[in-house]
Amino acid sequence: MMSRSYTNLLDLAEGNFAALGPSGGGGRRRSGSFGMKRMSRVMTVPGTLSELDGEDDSEPAATNSVASDVPSSVSGERLLVVSNQLPILARRRPDGRGWTFSWDDDSLLLQLRDGVPDDMEVLFVGGVRADVPAAEQDEVAQALYDRFRCAAVFLPESLHDRFYHRFCKRTLWPLFHYMLPFSASISPPPSPSSSTTPPDNGRFDRGAWEAYVLANKFFFEKVIEVINPEDDYVWVHDYHLMALPTFLRRRFNRLRIGFFLHSPFPSSEIYRTLPVREEILKALLNCDLIGFHTFDYARHFLSCCSRMLGIEYQSKRGYIGLEYFGRTVGIKIMPVGVHMDQLQSVLSLPDRQWRVSELQQQFEGKTVLLGVDDMDIFKGINLKLLAFENLLKTHTKWQGRAVLVQIARPVRGKGKDLEAIEAEIRESHNRINAEFGHPGYTPVVLIDRDVSSVEKSAFFTIAECVVVTAVRDGMNLTPYEYIVCRQGITGSESSSSEVCGPKKSMLVVSEFIGCSPSLSGAIRVNPWNVEATAEAMNEAISMSEQEKQLRHEKHYRYVSTHDVAYWSKSFIQDLERACKDHFRRTCWGIGLGFGFRVVALDPHFTKLNMDSIVMAYERSQSRTILLDYDGTLVAQTSINKAPSAEVLRIINTLCSDKRNVVFIVSGRSRDKLGEWFSSCPKLGLAAEHGYFLRWSRDEEWQTCAQASDFGWMEMAEPVMNLYTESTDGSYIETKESALVWHHQDADSGFGSSQAKEMLDHLESVLANEPVSVKSGQFIVEVKPQGVSKGVIAEKILASMKERGKQADFVLCIGDDRSDEDMFENIADIIKRGMVAPKTPLFACTVGQKPSKAKFYLDDTFEVATMLSTLADATEPEPMTGFADELSASVSSIDIGGEQTESSDRPFRGL
Repeated sequence: MMSRSYTNLLDLAEGNFAALGPSGGGGRRRSGSFGMKRMSRVMTVPGTLSELDGEDDSEPAATNSVASDVPSSVSGERLLVVSNQLPILARRRPDGRGWTFSWDDDSLLLQLRDGVPDDMEVLFVGGVRADVPAAEQDEVAQALYDRFRCAAVFLPESLHDRFYHRFCKRTLWPLFHYMLPFSASISPPPSPSSSTTPPDNGRFDRGAWEAYVLANKFFFEKVIEVINPEDDYVWVHDYHLMALPTFLRRRFNRLRIGFFLHSPFPSSEIYRTLPVREEILKALLNCDLIGFHTFDYARHFLSCCSRMLGIEYQSKRGYIGLEYFGRTVGIKIMPVGVHMDQLQSVLSLPDRQWRVSELQQQFEGKTVLLGVDDMDIFKGINLKLLAFENLLKTHTKWQGRAVLVQIARPVRGKGKDLEAIEAEIRESHNRINAEFGHPGYTPVVLIDRDVSSVEKSAFFTIAECVVVTAVRDGMNLTPYEYIVCRQGITGSESSSSEVCGPKKSMLVVSEFIGCSPSLSGAIRVNPWNVEATAEAMNEAISMSEQEKQLRHEKHYRYVSTHDVAYWSKSFIQDLERACKDHFRRTCWGIGLGFGFRVVALDPHFTKLNMDSIVMAYERSQSRTILLDYDGTLVAQTSINKAPSAEVLRIINTLCSDKRNVVFIVSGRSRDKLGEWFSSCPKLGLAAEHGYFLRWSRDEEWQTCAQASDFGWMEMAEPVMNLYTESTDGSYIETKESALVWHHQDADSGFGSSQAKEMLDHLESVLANEPVSVKSGQFIVEVKPQGVSKGVIAEKILASMKERGKQADFVLCIGDDRSDEDMFENIADIIKRGMVAPKTPLFACTVGQKPSKAKFYLDDTFEVATMLSTLADATEPEPMTGFADELSASVSSIDIGGEQTESSDRPFRGL
């Protein structure tokens, strides 16, 4: 049933937003409803471009494959860089007639082109940083596309306000910077043009979320106007567009999509407070590669996926990936760098030289500490001032000698939080200067205006130390820029205005900024600890010249080699690697709203076809059916683990045919299986992974392994008890032949960690014992060697062959690692002659995941449906046939005392 939630993307895509009002896109809306004209798509082959839901019924439905779209006339690969804003500066002409446009050389998006292969064209998709009247938007859009290869997205003013100011800046931005909703009276406030201002009560604004999704659809529509889906890569940037990957993936199943988050990603305890937490995670998982600046940010994202979606990551050969419905979503950890050529060009400007000379004269005889920050609530500027004040008090030698120059660049937004921060900064600035200043000495120089890149580089050149005390920041490139400026112009002699002698620099940086891990020579501080920050400042400016030089050289080697081109090149290479199998796999989309995802499977791994298995079943004369129990016949999440009446009926029907040998092959104890299936007289049971076997209810249980000494249990149980006591929600299951530690009800992260530790511990303790230690789905099991579902499956088939009843139909179904033994062992049974030639083998796993089986069913519901279909095709006959004959003569067969029959799994929901 379709969800009635406001997060249903099908409704959102059609513009059904009551909260948005008349100007917010209510009702069905075509792309041009708000003055957005479709530009000519970069395709010359005639065809129709279908829309994502919400178009007229007369138009073709959206396709499910890139290959099915209109073929492209462009043969080369292209990179579409999609962001909230284009790397374009737009200015109204002085006469008011038209616009002038130029590249924004400071934009990271523009700079990343340096790492793009020469033969790959770059197109930009994003908003324009100017209020362009609706009447001029078509002309502006065409001009930007023709001259700059930029596809402009224009949002209605009301929608932009709700999307950007209310959701991005009032919900996502503070949350990603660790500000919880109950304290979130966030700046900046809505734009002055907004007709209504929502109350700052910290409550989640659902209307703003709906606007966010609708705005992302505007970006999606612009992307599909210019995209060549078979050739292009799409690189989405930052938290403004986290819903976009779902729109793109829904339209083009095999589209190659990357995403990079330029802000921090909070810990799961913070992120879980977001009401749309799962929707955003699922949207991001529709990407092929997700990038973060630091391992901490990536670790928090992976933790959220584990705790909220139950998806665990895997690390292989240096790459981290999440298995998501057959697709591997790559995780990229790579901090962005600076643009070296641009900084070098600034250092070469004549204007800079006299600025450096002027500053050297102004601060002659002084030790300059420098801060360059936005006037932002997270930059910790006042904490820096308090630390400097503490430095002057505790280290009086710096009074009259040390100067803190703080550049506080103003931001566009205003609000009560920002006003409070500004007031605190000015109060501290005035207090420090009043207490420690005197004629000719001003301890704190506050520059609260925009400074040019030339002026900023001059300050970097004369500063002895740069101090960054942000309480939370995604990356912060200020330390990198400082290091490059202190190095000076590469390959040239220092001018008279440059710092003479060996190059040196010092950094005091907050441990809460993204660049901190890469600056191993910096002094890292907790900015909230004012006293420790003051001591770090003193240490930095008191350090020996040789030490400063060594640290500077180390930092410069890293910064100069890990620049923005290195970052973008590395990301694109990993994106290509993550997408290399896109056109080899079978893909289709499933799910509604933000539950939409693409299922990608290997061509040799297909869904079990009901018609095929029924046809093979009806043609066969000697069938073997082997069924796991937990996770196959009954869901893992089911509280009542007993088989349902419907499952018992299906199993008895299958067993009623003398041509069938049906077995339940489970890790459960023989007592529990015997109790649950007491109403199935002809069902075979293999308990504890085949250690115990019974051909029918009237037969005695037989032991199928030679192990008789269980002294190892006395060694293993104390180890398990140790982990059970320290892991809330875990418990030990004691079987006759095995010990199993369960952690399904424990904290997912801690339980998995403890399971890995226990596995290593038990393997060490039991190294000389005849046992195997294995981990499974929420379990760690110790059992005798030579006991597995694969071994018991082989013996069942061997016993049938000994009696001249070779199987000509084999069905084997399971869901976890223990069942992979069955799938592996029956893979080549035809070559080994254990079954009749041309026997159809149906090895089937439950769930779409990497498996040695060739077939899969989605869940226990489909397993039960399939078994019910086979039961309907069964011809019941008196039970005096092969199963009884085999049971009666099994004692004369040398198969290690084992006999087998197959059984069905109970199905929850029938």
